[in-house]
Amino acid sequence: MAQHKRKDVENRVAKIHGHVHAVREMLEDGRSYSEVVHQIVAIRSALDSVIQVIVDDLVEDCVAKAEKKEPVTNSLVELQQIVARIR
Repeated sequence: MAQHKRKDVENRVAKIHGHVHAVREMLEDGRSYSEVVHQIVAIRSALDSVIQVIVDDLVEDCVAKAEKKEPVTNSLVELQQIVARIR
Protein backbone atom coordinates (compact mmCIF):
# COMPACT_ATOMS: atom_id res chain seq x y z
CA MET A 1 0.00 0.00 0.00
CA ALA A 2 1.10 3.52 -0.65
CA GLN A 3 2.22 5.05 2.61
CA HIS A 4 1.77 8.81 2.50
CA LYS A 5 -1.81 8.78 3.84
CA ARG A 6 -1.36 5.92 6.32
CA LYS A 7 -1.32 8.25 9.35
CA ASP A 8 -4.61 9.79 8.22
CA VAL A 9 -6.08 6.28 7.88
CA GLU A 10 -4.81 5.34 11.36
CA ASN A 11 -6.34 8.47 12.89
CA ARG A 12 -9.69 7.86 11.20
CA VAL A 13 -9.77 4.23 12.32
CA ALA A 14 -8.97 5.28 15.89
CA LYS A 15 -11.95 7.66 15.83
CA ILE A 16 -14.18 4.93 14.41
CA HIS A 17 -13.03 2.61 17.17
CA GLY A 18 -14.11 5.20 19.72
CA HIS A 19 -17.51 5.56 18.07
CA VAL A 20 -18.04 1.78 18.04
CA HIS A 21 -17.19 1.68 21.73
CA ALA A 22 -19.70 4.49 22.29
CA VAL A 23 -22.42 2.44 20.56
CA ARG A 24 -21.75 -0.42 22.93
CA GLU A 25 -22.10 1.96 25.87
CA MET A 26 -25.30 3.39 24.39
CA LEU A 27 -26.77 -0.11 24.25
CA GLU A 28 -25.68 -0.87 27.80
CA ASP A 29 -27.25 2.42 28.95
CA GLY A 30 -30.56 1.53 27.30
CA ARG A 31 -30.49 4.35 24.75
CA SER A 32 -33.11 4.21 22.03
CA TYR A 33 -32.54 2.23 18.87
CA SER A 34 -33.02 5.45 16.94
CA GLU A 35 -29.99 6.98 18.67
CA VAL A 36 -27.98 3.79 18.23
CA VAL A 37 -28.79 3.54 14.53
CA HIS A 38 -27.94 7.21 14.04
CA GLN A 39 -24.49 6.52 15.49
CA ILE A 40 -24.05 3.35 13.42
CA VAL A 41 -24.91 5.25 10.23
CA ALA A 42 -22.21 7.79 11.15
CA ILE A 43 -19.75 4.93 11.66
CA ARG A 44 -20.63 3.45 8.28
CA SER A 45 -20.05 6.83 6.66
CA ALA A 46 -16.70 7.14 8.43
CA LEU A 47 -15.70 3.67 7.19
CA ASP A 48 -16.58 4.64 3.63
CA SER A 49 -14.46 7.75 4.09
CA VAL A 50 -11.47 5.67 5.20
CA ILE A 51 -11.83 3.46 2.15
CA GLN A 52 -11.86 6.56 -0.05
CA VAL A 53 -8.63 7.83 1.53
CA ILE A 54 -6.99 4.45 0.88
CA VAL A 55 -8.18 4.34 -2.74
CA ASP A 56 -7.04 7.93 -3.30
CA ASP A 57 -3.62 7.08 -1.86
CA LEU A 58 -3.24 4.09 -4.16
CA VAL A 59 -4.36 6.07 -7.22
CA GLU A 60 -1.91 8.87 -6.39
CA ASP A 61 0.83 6.26 -5.92
CA CYS A 62 0.09 4.73 -9.33
CA VAL A 63 0.13 8.12 -11.03
CA ALA A 64 3.38 9.14 -9.32
CA LYS A 65 5.05 5.86 -10.33
CA ALA A 66 3.81 6.18 -13.90
CA GLU A 67 5.14 9.74 -14.11
CA LYS A 68 8.54 8.47 -12.94
CA LYS A 69 8.31 5.56 -15.41
CA GLU A 70 8.45 3.10 -12.50
CA PRO A 71 6.55 -0.21 -12.59
CA VAL A 72 2.94 0.16 -11.44
CA THR A 73 1.76 -3.44 -11.78
CA ASN A 74 1.78 -4.29 -8.05
CA SER A 75 0.05 -1.04 -7.13
CA LEU A 76 -2.59 -1.54 -9.81
CA VAL A 77 -3.25 -5.11 -8.67
CA GLU A 78 -3.69 -3.90 -5.09
CA LEU A 79 -6.01 -1.13 -6.25
CA GLN A 80 -8.07 -3.56 -8.34
CA GLN A 81 -8.41 -5.95 -5.40
CA ILE A 82 -9.61 -3.17 -3.12
CA VAL A 83 -12.11 -1.83 -5.65
CA ALA A 84 -13.45 -5.36 -6.21
CA ARG A 85 -14.07 -5.74 -2.46
CA ILE A 86 -15.96 -2.48 -2.05
CA ARG A 87 -18.47 -3.02 -4.86
